[in-house]
Amino acid sequence: MFKILAKVQQLEKEGKDIVHFEIGDPDFSTPQNIVRAACDSIQRGETHYTNSYGDIEFREAICKATEASRGFRPTMNQVLVCPGANIIIYYAISCLVEPGDEVIAPDPGFPTYYSAIKFCSAKAVPVPLKEENAFRMNPDDVRKRITDRTRLIIMNSPQNPTGSVMTAEEISQMADIAEEKDVFLLTDEVYSRMMFEKIAKFSTPSIRDKCQKRTILLNGFSKAFAMTGWRLGVAIGPEDVIEKMSLLLQTTSSCVSPFIQKAGLEALRGDQSEVNKMMAEYKARRDLLVDGLNKVPGMRCLKPGGAIYVFPNITGTGLTSDQFAEYALDKAGVAVTPGSSFGKAGEGYVRLCYATSRERISEGIRRLQVAAGKLPLKSGK
Repeated sequence: MFKILAKVQQLEKEGKDIVHFEIGDPDFSTPQNIVRAACDSIQRGETHYTNSYGDIEFREAICKATEASRGFRPTMNQVLVCPGANIIIYYAISCLVEPGDEVIAPDPGFPTYYSAIKFCSAKAVPVPLKEENAFRMNPDDVRKRITDRTRLIIMNSPQNPTGSVMTAEEISQMADIAEEKDVFLLTDEVYSRMMFEKIAKFSTPSIRDKCQKRTILLNGFSKAFAMTGWRLGVAIGPEDVIEKMSLLLQTTSSCVSPFIQKAGLEALRGDQSEVNKMMAEYKARRDLLVDGLNKVPGMRCLKPGGAIYVFPNITGTGLTSDQFAEYALDKAGVAVTPGSSFGKAGEGYVRLCYATSRERISEGIRRLQVAAGKLPLKSGK
């Protein structure tokens, strides 16, 4: 993704106008009440080391927010404040998995899953997410891939890159599998605040064991609060696992800056009006983008239930994912990410992030329609 961004930036330096759909970075600024909280903290001199687990007041707020959203209140020692949510993936795999162990992960899925698994000398076992199942992780497919070497299952709902949202029944079955097979379950819930349809109350496998035995909950502030550059994440899990993860955090980064944690505290406790406006705008963008992509020759696109991505099928164009991304950039000035960047099952798809204005989305669709119309399409669409 960042290779694509580098090429895009070079093209822009050369004067070319590019419509950006490639990087999952909200185009909104962090809400001002959150920014003020951090600035006030700095002015108070809160610029020194703090508890490696995280500031006590912030962790208390996390426990309260977890109880409100997920129905259980973790203990303070179950909560670890981290420098971003991304690194939690590495912390969890490093502390739970031995070399040669197997880790089940979604395909297509967030690339860090596979990078961290490989770095820890473990074996990734991909579970294909199928378009006919709206890209939801199928518990039956997971069960078929469990072996004696399975140590950890990674699930992600709402999902990156597809935006899919698993049903409550599917999520419950995932918890069943982890319990029956006595394996750990890392549930990536970074997009849990970014669900558009009232399909059901937000569901999480963490309610099964309250993150006390085998479930590690991963969450962060980057997307829902437009805080990608702040690098603030939270892990909730069994106390012994969190203790080991905290030792790894101490070794690699000491702690999360106290003023950043004060920003996170305000994000949880403060005015949510700007966040609600962002979500309403994302929903409008999603609808506009899905409708437009379904009118582009050779493309079809499901309407995702969450996150900030769509994952259209481009097989009708006759191009591979990489070829389509290159063609869209070179011929239309539209930057997208090949589905193959997220795993083998992503071939035949591309990811578009709608963290851009409706005007630019409309312009991107117009350009894609023109460019796709010049292709000798594989299908009749």
